[in-house]
Amino acid sequence: MVIEVILKAAEGKAFMDDTTVICSNEYETRRMLTCLDLFMSWCRMEFKPKKSRSLSIRKGKVDETTTFTVAEQQIPTVSKKNQSRASEDGMIPL
Repeated sequence: MVIEVILKAAEGKAFMDDTTVICSNEYETRRMLTCLDLFMSWCRMEFKPKKSRSLSIRKGKVDETTTFTVAEQQIPTVSKKNQSRASEDGMIPL
């Protein structure tokens, strides 16, 4: 069981919202998100799931059926992000 939490730094700066969580399976991902949510509450901070994105890969393929939650809200998938950005740019009619 390997769980990695990687802080991405943009131009030498790291921000709390630049956190990437990589887990080896769905159970560990859910467990990690629960722990992070508790930690954020302890810090008197909160996640903004609408600004987050999730990606689940099973057997080498993107799994759109798996969803994750944090702060009792569903985290949108990566593909939903692309769709919303494209529609904001006027590329996809709503």
